[in-house]
Amino acid sequence: MTPSANIRLLLLDVDGVLTDGSILIDETGCETKRFNVRDGLAIRAWIGCGYEVGLLTARNSRATALRAEELGITIVEQGAKDKLTAFENLCTRLNIEPDQVAYMGDDLADIPVLRRVGRAMAPADACEEVRQIAELVTQRPGGRGAVREAIETLLKATGQWDEVIDSYGG
Repeated sequence: MTPSANIRLLLLDVDGVLTDGSILIDETGCETKRFNVRDGLAIRAWIGCGYEVGLLTARNSRATALRAEELGITIVEQGAKDKLTAFENLCTRLNIEPDQVAYMGDDLADIPVLRRVGRAMAPADACEEVRQIAELVTQRPGGRGAVREAIETLLKATGQWDEVIDSYGG
């Protein structure tokens, strides 16, 4: 992956990227998702380095909103059935160019956005069509540290990962 100095926004799909893609719904209709704590630490590090993080997902989920709030993610686009249109509207609203966005997606609905961004990324267990498009395919699967790996890669490319380590007394 080439240096990412122009990336301003890390945009993430949720199900299959921040989670393993499982959606648990109990008999009362309550939805549960499992998020990886290391992904969360990396997201906070990314924000701490002065970048933005956003979520772009076709589903609406209270669990997603709660996790975003917990991590300080203020850009949350849920219910985006047409992800490309939602992405373009987001770029306009944030006044950023598509090549200033790194996006991680895992399935067919993510392909249009992956083809438009500056850095296309996918977790190891993304569908084959997505992995073929992605500039970075992580070693780790979705919901199991793929986002952490992607953020480390982006920050190492700009020399900022050492600063993150130092901030923890490394």
